[in-house]
Amino acid sequence: MTPVLAIDGPGGAGKGTVSKRLAREFGWHLLDSGALYRLVGVAARKRDTDFSNVSELADISRNLDVEFRISDEDELVQTWLDGTRVDHLLRAETAGSDASVVAALPQVRTALLERQRAFAQRPGLVADGRDMGTVVFPDATLKVFLTATAEERAKRRFKQLMEQGLSANLRALREEMEARDRRDRERATAPLKPAEDAWILDCTGIGIETVVAMIRERLQGALSAREGH
Repeated sequence: MTPVLAIDGPGGAGKGTVSKRLAREFGWHLLDSGALYRLVGVAARKRDTDFSNVSELADISRNLDVEFRISDEDELVQTWLDGTRVDHLLRAETAGSDASVVAALPQVRTALLERQRAFAQRPGLVADGRDMGTVVFPDATLKVFLTATAEERAKRRFKQLMEQGLSANLRALREEMEARDRRDRERATAPLKPAEDAWILDCTGIGIETVVAMIRERLQGALSAREGH
């Protein structure tokens, strides 16, 4: 079986940056599952699809032509949809809200499930999301639930947006994150929660380099144990 590192957790916890760095270090493939749901929203808006039209949203999900590329230029993962780079569209707050809405639809999640699992190819995969360890890769080599307080996550997101030259309101960001957390925790299908065998890592007040080092060490141990069997 292809080794998989599943990193789940709420938005703004640093999953994207951590996942990209570890994928680069290990030379593994990368799956930004949150981007898939954002991509469904972006594609739906481009087609003027009504978000109440569940069957059309599911069809869009099944036919997404998406590729994730690890960039050496910055901390962002390059996301390509239908041959066009769409990073700037995915970073908008509207895309985040749309993603939370479509992710709550069982038909969309089912359509994307096999697509996500297809990313698990040799030599390995780092999967970043909210249900990687609970639903998509229940047999992952290592499952990490990365979290932080809503206040700290909002500050990180605010700083990121400012650096990108985008406008943002810290209070609004915190309130939106708290609302998304509630929706993700309370949804009937694949709610946001740690897998029973996940390592829960609260990174509040911990630097990104330390977080990466901690997960790297835990993953290397898991890989060694696996090879021992």
